[in-house]
Amino acid sequence: MVRKLKNYDYILLITPVFLAAFGVIMVYSASMVSAVVEGLESTFYLKKQIQWFVIAMGAYIFFLAFPYQYFKRLMKIIILGCIILLLMVLFFGETVHNATRAVKIAGYSLQPAEFVKLGLIIYLAAIYSKKQAYIQDFAKGVLPPLMITAVIISLIIMQPDLGTSAIVFVIACSIIFSSGVRFKHLAGLFVVCLGFIAVLIPRMITGERISRFVGAYQPFTHPDSTGYHLIQSYVAIGNGGLGGEGLGQSVQKLGYLWGAHTDFIMAIVAEELGVFGVVLVLGMLLLIILRGIFIGRKCKDSFGSFMAIGISTMVAIQAFVNLGAISGVLPITGVPLPFLSYGGSSLLALMIAMGILNNIAKSVKKEEAVQTVATPPTGNSYNRTTAPSAPTQSYVRKNRWQR
Repeated sequence: MVRKLKNYDYILLITPVFLAAFGVIMVYSASMVSAVVEGLESTFYLKKQIQWFVIAMGAYIFFLAFPYQYFKRLMKIIILGCIILLLMVLFFGETVHNATRAVKIAGYSLQPAEFVKLGLIIYLAAIYSKKQAYIQDFAKGVLPPLMITAVIISLIIMQPDLGTSAIVFVIACSIIFSSGVRFKHLAGLFVVCLGFIAVLIPRMITGERISRFVGAYQPFTHPDSTGYHLIQSYVAIGNGGLGGEGLGQSVQKLGYLWGAHTDFIMAIVAEELGVFGVVLVLGMLLLIILRGIFIGRKCKDSFGSFMAIGISTMVAIQAFVNLGAISGVLPITGVPLPFLSYGGSSLLALMIAMGILNNIAKSVKKEEAVQTVATPPTGNSYNRTTAPSAPTQSYVRKNRWQR
């Protein structure tokens, strides 16, 4: 067993599991009162999250061992499945708070958009790794995958879910940039996107969305309405101070802060565990993100490199959007904090992504071991006739991250 684990990245092996387990504890702490108020058992949300934690851990272990290269062969099935899932949401989804984002599958409520993020990463990584020989040809190397990406983003916007659609857009941009696309093509895409946003914004502006912006940037002008949630988040963060009130001792979760176990779980972490708890969580998230980028840079296979960069971006942008919402930097969009917030779809998709990322890390370690053996030793002991040849490389040109 130890020999099988030696090639994995131990930081990535342990950190996501610790964060997910810590998330289960914080979900219970943040939800016990609200569950009782809703007429449920105090452990209702805890039991649900434990179920998802067990399922996510099973998926994590499976994808740790599943060779990531096989995803390249499955990319068409994966991207088709993503589109079908998003269409199922539009036609058969559950509508909650004027948004249709979840669908019932085998008795479980799933949010397909959480899995679509990962599916799109796999698709774009596979396509752009194949197109490395002519990546600077816009029509042939860059444009075709963007059409599929536009379809997926449009389907997510129709739910409507602007937060997730923006995250998907940033993920796609990170992979496109990494692939080595010419800067003039990137500039052209940027202009097209600005035009698309300019056309879209007037149609998407509603009273509710305007109130979210007002609540984010002028919360104290409407403390009892649009600014209420953010003010309560500030109170929770302020109450925590340096060392916190103690685990389970939050006051804001007693009906004051809506979404204490979902969108605002970090505010509860700050209140109960103080600055130390916040630094611990942020440090671990940053560790995962940086390790993912490091693996993406080290991986010689463009497919693995692009996937590692895409997964790292996914974790980073989700964390940024969530933390931005609870601190007033961004409007509240309902994006969960990676690994901690209540919700099975997000946790399952993230643990699958961590399994894939660590499988890429395992491949990188094996490549480095082969290269070490293949490097000829110095001195008279080197026999040129028996030296092993350098390992073959599966990529045509280095992508932007590998240069």
